[in-house]
Amino acid sequence: MAIQIHDTLAGKKREFVPLEPGQVRFYACGPTVYDHAHVGHARSYVVWDVVVRHLRARGYQVKYVRNFTDVDDKIIKRANERGEDPIALADFYARAFDEDMAALGNGPPDVAPRVSGHLPQIVALIERLVARGFAYAPGNGDVYYAVRKFPEYGRLAKRNLDDLLSGARVDPGEAKRDPLDFALWKGAKPGEPAWDSPWGRGRPGWHIECSAMSAAHLGEPIDLHGGGKDLVFPHHTNEIAQSVAAGGEGELRAEGYSRYWMHHGFVEIDDQKMSKSLGNFFTVRDVLAKFDPEAVRVFLLNTHYRNPINYSDAVLVEAEKRLVYLYETLQKADALGAGAPAGEGAADGDLVEACRAALDDDFNTAAVLGLLADAFTAANALADKKGKKTPEDRARLARFARDARLAGHELGIVQRPPAAALAALRDRAAARRGVDQALVARRLEERAAARKAKDFARSDAIRDELLALGVALMDGPQGTTWKVE
Repeated sequence: MAIQIHDTLAGKKREFVPLEPGQVRFYACGPTVYDHAHVGHARSYVVWDVVVRHLRARGYQVKYVRNFTDVDDKIIKRANERGEDPIALADFYARAFDEDMAALGNGPPDVAPRVSGHLPQIVALIERLVARGFAYAPGNGDVYYAVRKFPEYGRLAKRNLDDLLSGARVDPGEAKRDPLDFALWKGAKPGEPAWDSPWGRGRPGWHIECSAMSAAHLGEPIDLHGGGKDLVFPHHTNEIAQSVAAGGEGELRAEGYSRYWMHHGFVEIDDQKMSKSLGNFFTVRDVLAKFDPEAVRVFLLNTHYRNPINYSDAVLVEAEKRLVYLYETLQKADALGAGAPAGEGAADGDLVEACRAALDDDFNTAAVLGLLADAFTAANALADKKGKKTPEDRARLARFARDARLAGHELGIVQRPPAAALAALRDRAAARRGVDQALVARRLEERAAARKAKDFARSDAIRDELLALGVALMDGPQGTTWKVE
């Protein structure tokens, strides 16, 4: 089955056909690094990580570029408030961002360019736009893009110039010819970083940065561009106008920059977009201090990427419980299927291919999690079936364990050794509930002694005491284990 992508520009799903067979050039807009990443950022880059994983699983060679915006008004404002150098501040948060993404299980991009390292490319791109009549320098150190020169401006956002004009304005100090025009270069101001240019010292505008960095590392045009829905306008709209106008001769069509556009929905708090500007955000670090990173990943992938999702601690608790079930099932399957010939055959219903087919359909991660849930339920039932397991049962469980991990790899889940994952999940839950693990260990020793002495009343009393603390005991052939309910 061919991969289908809902292309924002077309407004519908389209079969994915890259410019060069077998090669994918993918650019995702990266963070503006003036603070720690929040859960909304986590959603974005978990989604793009799955896109890259799946494209590679389908045999494509993917070059994934995700930038850092380290020259921006917000960075300058924060640095000035703290009395710090803006580039140094941005570097600190860029490194913190990389740590957060690695903790979430995201693979690194192939290239992570920074604006501060691409000033020559940005200046050259602006020069081309000026030379071709799409940009102008009014003489005050600024350079603006002339929006009305680009006939398809607003097509990505499905908005026309009249609609856009109603919300446009010229701020004090700006020398725009038209309220719709936007800054490509901003003349130097006191307290701001600045670089040399043909128009005087200054710094780039936000939109030109991504056009220059994507061209520098992927060439033009590219196959796939991703970002949040909030970037459709003005950021991606302006990227298209800049890149197509600067790209050379030919028809000025929006498709001339990226063949496909993907935009994900927001993470919301009480049905409002999670954002730093609204102050209703949770940083990745704060969340990971309480919850298992893989549980965060499961939560983010449990809704189709184009739809909004509502964040709460309660949904992450449920995601952790779901992971416990998955890893407990894998642990049983590993034990019962040990040594059985998994063979080359497919597991029941060809789990891996079914999951890949769901991802082929516009990266439907929620459908994949549903397929995995069914497979884990069936495997758990087989593992818990009374009586001795037949060779066929053991082979089915071995195949399940193999294929569940293969399918999970494309989502970045169920890749840890089950015992280690279950211990980590238990520790997180115990910390949140305030469970004293040393106390639990002492009570388990006391219970083991009571059972050995056949004092079953004492054994049951200890079980009940721990259950009242939120601790459930599981007795098995290898002894007693526990988990937080």
